[in-house]
Amino acid sequence: MFRGLLKKHSQTALVAASAMSGFGLAGAVSSGQQQETKCQAPRTIAEQLEDLTGKVAAIQKTLGITLEEQKSSDAKKEKYIKPLLQSRSTASSKKTSGIDVVLGAQWGDEGKGKLVDILSQEYDVCARVAGGSNAGHTIVVDGKKYKFHLLPSGVLNREATCIIGNGVVIHIPSFLNELDNLEGMGVQYKGRVLISDRAHMVFDFHQVVDGMKEDKLGRNKIGTTKKGIGPAYASKISRNGIRIGDLQNWEYFESRFRTLAEQSMHAYPGLTIDIEEQLAYYKSIADRVDVMTTDTIQYTNDAFANGQRILVEGANATMLDIDFGTYPYVTSSNPSIGSVLTGLGVSPTKLKGIYGTVKAYCTRVGEGPFPTELIPDGPQSIGYHLGTVGAEYGTTTGRQRRCGWLDIPQMQYSCLINGFSAINLTKLDVLTGLDEIKLGVSYKHQGKYLKSMPACLKSLSESEVEYEILPGWKEDISKCKTFEELPENAQNYVLRVQELLGVPIRWVGVGPNRLEQIDRGEDWDTSRN
Repeated sequence: MFRGLLKKHSQTALVAASAMSGFGLAGAVSSGQQQETKCQAPRTIAEQLEDLTGKVAAIQKTLGITLEEQKSSDAKKEKYIKPLLQSRSTASSKKTSGIDVVLGAQWGDEGKGKLVDILSQEYDVCARVAGGSNAGHTIVVDGKKYKFHLLPSGVLNREATCIIGNGVVIHIPSFLNELDNLEGMGVQYKGRVLISDRAHMVFDFHQVVDGMKEDKLGRNKIGTTKKGIGPAYASKISRNGIRIGDLQNWEYFESRFRTLAEQSMHAYPGLTIDIEEQLAYYKSIADRVDVMTTDTIQYTNDAFANGQRILVEGANATMLDIDFGTYPYVTSSNPSIGSVLTGLGVSPTKLKGIYGTVKAYCTRVGEGPFPTELIPDGPQSIGYHLGTVGAEYGTTTGRQRRCGWLDIPQMQYSCLINGFSAINLTKLDVLTGLDEIKLGVSYKHQGKYLKSMPACLKSLSESEVEYEILPGWKEDISKCKTFEELPENAQNYVLRVQELLGVPIRWVGVGPNRLEQIDRGEDWDTSRN
């Protein structure tokens, strides 16, 4: 109420304050007001402002301010100030919609794509912001299995526009092949897929270099997917990389490609690049790529300003982050919350829901420490159960994933970095049939409890995990539609994880299909409260 009154009389207050202070009239008016208050009851703010308006009119007359000058002043405010106030008001109202983000909270393969697929039906724009074709999401819809590597799985929403942001590195042959495969499965993408003109390109020789470097590491290999992601980001950071937008100017693209190819062959003896063959390929697909290329930074921010709902689909996961992960056994990008800002070109004030996806247990592909790992040493082992029942094989590489108990210290670290507003707990059904379930609840190193994930991998590999044991359940949970329908022990497991993380668990996965997921509602989402 007060704000509205002040807005209505803001010009009066401003002119009065300026005039009174400038001409020594403030004291006179104040004195008069003090005399009035002695003999009259207190008046409302509106009455006082109306009275002040009359006094300002008298002051304006004394100062010689004409009606024409006042109209000129009003016109300037109408032209310059009002639009600014309106834009701020509009931005404030749109902030309630915001940009929602789905991220991986462990070492990847948590099932992010399934949640994105469900959520994307309500969004206008779906985006990828980091990584490349080293990512992999599998979605099962009506018995059909869709595999995604570069595209956001939100492309299955026929009304959504899909963006490949500037933070992504794109291997064009793989990207076009992915589009063709989707079209062959009945998914129409034309006019709905946009690529950032600032996104960097992954070339075939980047992939060859990736393999060469991995092979040289021998027993110390990183476990890369050999998709050329690291070398492409290295070209980007070395400032000799080539961006998608460069392909729109053929002479410029050709010149830069020849230079990069020559530099790469010089840097890696034994690397051979058929430059003419490569140039012929890129010239043949330039027009097809061109129709999808745009300034996605402007597009995304315009979409936000127009009230469109935007969903970001993270690739890889926090523990593979080049800065925050188990370095050097990480990817070459930042698949945590920061990548949304740098890889899409939006400000942090536009973000709203940040959803961390975590399996009810833990997996990772490739090398590196894994504190809660369970070795699959026979059909009766827990590690074998998790890997077999959970179908733990990489979407991108087909490699068998390493499995283990849910690691709470690792998840607390991930929550700290990303500021999750809700958790998406997937694959709870995989734990069905186990007599007891363990939660890794703390790390100890040399007899001392650790407060966070150690940066030194030697310390992490030497750390002991302390476990909490919970009773399991035998009932089939794949048909459960509400949290209350879950067996009591399954509910207790979810609630204990929620308690340890300090973040509400909103979604619970009870099966591989799209509809086999429980949504506990917005009450379990801090961004909606």
